Amino acid sequence: MTDTNRGFEQFEVEADVGIRAWGPTRAEAFAQAALGVLSLTADPATVSPRETREVRAQADSPETLLVAWIDECLYVHEIEAFVVSRVELVSCSDTVAIGQLYGEPLDAGRHRLGTVVKAATLHGVSVDAWDGRHEVRIIVDV
Repeated sequence: MTDTNRGFEQFEVEADVGIRAWGPTRAEAFAQAALGVLSLTADPATVSPRETREVRAQADSPETLLVAWIDECLYVHEIEAFVVSRVELVSCSDTVAIGQLYGEPLDAGRHRLGTVVKAATLHGVSVDAWDGRHEVRIIVDV
């Protein structure tokens, strides 16, 4: 995605995949990071936002919260075979993130599965803000 206000992009990491995401708020940057990671598993453009799943994460710092948030989103994807078209956070502090995944159950006929993402890592994680823009970086184990 290349929207200047919000979006995500992949970056190269040896043997893993990195996601850089940004938005006008930390909540939007966390949402874009989750969408970026989940887009590795299934293309959001092929997913209808017919159902929602609530996701909650808690940690001791913004960086560990980002890792916990991504891992909780991956858990919903893996355990419920739920693919995502959109992600929103309703609350995002330094230690708690609460949001919704919009999507539907995996349909092998319509959703082509991509990369299997095992987990988010603490390696290279960052949560930053400057000039009204929030940016996060996370590396996921594939």
